[in-house]
Amino acid sequence: MKKMLILAVIVSLAAGSLFAQAQPGESVLIDFTRLAAGADGENADTLVDFSTARFPDMNTSLAIGNWDIELTPSSNTITARAKSLVREAPSQRFGTVMGVRVNFPVDRFHSSATVKPPFEIPAFEVDADGNVGPSRFQDGLGVAHNVATIRSIAVSVYGMNFPHSLSVILLDERGNRRIVPMGTLNFDDWGVLTWNNPAYVQEVRNRDLRLVPIYPDSRPFVKFGGFEIRRDAAHQGGDFVTYFRDVKMIYDRAVLDVDNRDIDDEDIWGIISDRERDRMVREMERFGNKQILRHLEAQRQAPAGNEFFALPDGNQ
Repeated sequence: MKKMLILAVIVSLAAGSLFAQAQPGESVLIDFTRLAAGADGENADTLVDFSTARFPDMNTSLAIGNWDIELTPSSNTITARAKSLVREAPSQRFGTVMGVRVNFPVDRFHSSATVKPPFEIPAFEVDADGNVGPSRFQDGLGVAHNVATIRSIAVSVYGMNFPHSLSVILLDERGNRRIVPMGTLNFDDWGVLTWNNPAYVQEVRNRDLRLVPIYPDSRPFVKFGGFEIRRDAAHQGGDFVTYFRDVKMIYDRAVLDVDNRDIDDEDIWGIISDRERDRMVREMERFGNKQILRHLEAQRQAPAGNEFFALPDGNQ
């Protein structure tokens, strides 16, 4: 009888593990219609303070106009940088979306451009007292928690018959960077590019099953790292334009229920908080240095216009 009871417990635990792996989650990883800037040029929902004693009031956000385009070294000319821009674009169907212009070289060689957020989107946030809490950037602002295996990804994008290929960049809790190929943009109007994980096993009984410790490794996440746009040497160079609405995911949840456990492990041990606090300090230092360099560069920049060359009577 005792052996049967032990076997029943083992079977129930295994079944619970299978069930946890089989239940999918759905998430809008990032919704660009929510990243419009306010009157101050920043997006209030994603504002991050990079202020220091020397450089106060250095705030930035995920406002669409703050996003960067990074060109490959072979394409990174002064002209290409000046003409490669990210801007808000008014859509009659969706409201404000992200508009991207990339100036690719006209010469016949491979080239790529990465559309990146102004800072690495934080999966957790640290308050003034050093406590680690949930990120504001969940639910459509760049972060999805409790992600095990990704089943599929979809990008709502405006095609303009360009043959260039599009990929989504994802970052996980271990710092791994994954580039997911979505397909080409050789279509017209809004469309949805979908990637289905070829390694995803739908049938639970055919999966390679392993028990994973619940704590402290039960908080896997995925965050949006940007888009990669590739132009093949055989295709036309010059200006490229597209628009993005959102990125969505379907995935298996890592843990079925993370909120209704009998004991609050993190409250006792603080392992995840310590780990994420160290990560946030490193990220904030790196982001802060980048913002300081931009702040200094803006102060050194010559004023716009040519009023200095005007004659006293106002004639040129």
